[in-house]
Amino acid sequence: MSSRPAFAALTLAACVTAAASTAAQAAPACGTLRIVVPFPAGGPADLLARTLGHGLQQRQATTVIVDNKPGANGNIGIDTVRRAAGDGCTLLVAPAGNLTINPTLFPALSYNVERDFRPVSLLAGSPNVLAVNPSVQARSVQELVRLGKEAAARKAPLGYASPGVGSGLHLAGELFAQQAGIAMLHVPYKGTTQALNDVVGGQVPVLFGTLPTLAPFIQSGALRALAVTQGKRSPAAPNVPSLAEQGFAGIEVSSWYALLAPRATPPAAVDALYAQVREVFNTPAVRADLQRQGMEPIASTPDALASRIRDETADWAKLIRANGITAE
Repeated sequence: MSSRPAFAALTLAACVTAAASTAAQAAPACGTLRIVVPFPAGGPADLLARTLGHGLQQRQATTVIVDNKPGANGNIGIDTVRRAAGDGCTLLVAPAGNLTINPTLFPALSYNVERDFRPVSLLAGSPNVLAVNPSVQARSVQELVRLGKEAAARKAPLGYASPGVGSGLHLAGELFAQQAGIAMLHVPYKGTTQALNDVVGGQVPVLFGTLPTLAPFIQSGALRALAVTQGKRSPAAPNVPSLAEQGFAGIEVSSWYALLAPRATPPAAVDALYAQVREVFNTPAVRADLQRQGMEPIASTPDALASRIRDETADWAKLIRANGITAE
């Protein structure tokens, strides 16, 4: 190594160390840091909150608690954080649907994402999967579209199951049917388990689901995966082709989870929290653990998260209104 690259490497290391030190100094001083999850324990949002909480507790030398506050489709927990003090000691881990779909689907929400929250960082995401019961005579998306057109011509459109009206998986199906030019029958359930059971049982032929949820059923042969609903294959399911490589490049529907703070939280505290999130989710052990569960760790800047929320909210609003979708 020449002296110039060595000096550059030392300088870079010093800058990184200084940045980490500055982030630690700007982090909010909390006796207890509370991370609110608006759903019961055991789901992806809860897993990510606990992963983050463990990492922050190590870095901040403070007590971190994960506070599960389910109810009203997540709105109770989200409203709890909306009303919290903006001191950086109460944070929210929320899925994409609550941030980008619900504002259009439920116009009387107690919260406004842009007005009431300050984005901190994306945490992780996972692709959704288009899957069918093995009895369906389709081994590619093109074959499914052909079956769909034949079924629609008989006025018996293919049904697809989802965990409920207005869910991200319902809208993934609407978007796919729209782009494929076929009529499909939405069959809503009150939750993922019921929808999954009926597709595995053959009562409904098609399902859009999250990769972590469907992976065991795909591996056992109880479901056949036709595509991940994104532009490229997922490292967690490398043998499942993407929609883009099968001719549907315009469909990008993933499940993702983000960290937000009350709007009054100072920007410096938000930036410090983002720096620590990035450290936690770039840790090799954390990345490997999440990838084993079908999730891809993502740490984005607060501005990038704000743009994503804004753009996806607008896109989903167009689809919801164009299809006349209303909450049950």
